[in-house]
Amino acid sequence: MVEAARKYKRMVQVGSQGRSLKHKIHAMQLLKEGVIGKIHLAKGMCYKRRRSIGHTPDQPVPPGVNWDMFLGPAPMRPFSVNRFKYNWHWFWDTGNGDIGNQGVHEMDMCRWGMNDVGFPKTVTSSGGKFAYQDDQETPNTQLATFDYGDFQIVFEVRGLITGDEGGLARRGEHTIGNIYYGSEGYMVVDVGGFQVYKGDKIQKVMDEKPAEPEWTPAPHMANLLQAVRSRNPKDLNTDVEAGVLSASLCHLANISYRVGRKLTWDQANKQFVGDAEANRLLSRDYRKPYAVPEKV
Repeated sequence: MVEAARKYKRMVQVGSQGRSLKHKIHAMQLLKEGVIGKIHLAKGMCYKRRRSIGHTPDQPVPPGVNWDMFLGPAPMRPFSVNRFKYNWHWFWDTGNGDIGNQGVHEMDMCRWGMNDVGFPKTVTSSGGKFAYQDDQETPNTQLATFDYGDFQIVFEVRGLITGDEGGLARRGEHTIGNIYYGSEGYMVVDVGGFQVYKGDKIQKVMDEKPAEPEWTPAPHMANLLQAVRSRNPKDLNTDVEAGVLSASLCHLANISYRVGRKLTWDQANKQFVGDAEANRLLSRDYRKPYAVPEKV
């Protein structure tokens, strides 16, 4: 995707809308300036209540649905309501679970807060699909750790009933956002603003509310239009390269989860070290004609 965007000179803005919100931009600037000291851990949370999807039988494709095109490169399977519309997220053929659904937004915030860091040295992910007996394949509980040597990124998915964490606000049934831990304190960031806590007494020293309405895409769209006019991808708040990196961490975590072990990443060769099973999951067998070419 990055190569195609550059070759064809297209402005590709990834949907990490948080990068265009004023309070999040300010929060990331403060982190770079050392507001909480040296950061050793960035944590992303997707505590998003998900109920059982149950079981749905195979059935004829509904009128007006192009099932072949919907599946795209995924294997052809009989139509089922659970594999269509939103629930496609919970099947490995078509989705990535919540770490790659809601979670990629907070994964991007983790990377952003760590100076847009790239690939880790190692990744470990564990969890499972607990409590439910239904059609879902992806985990509803997942914990991933990305080790960079002198700091870590941790990401957690909880789809079952859970509480809040670290002062991150619970909104309805969900707790979604980020916490950055530094040598002098920590920062909590979500769509509703950010707070800074410092010292051994954990005193709140900063509390900034959002300047824009929650969840608004308007600043992100305005930024895209600005880049379309300038023809400079550096003007984009979330260029395709940033989106690819954030999504890649989600994929690495899922691969570790699926093979059930810690993996070491070789960035020079863009593969896992000494693990053929894990490396096979870096791509897929594309169902023709929905194949991604080797070269752009």
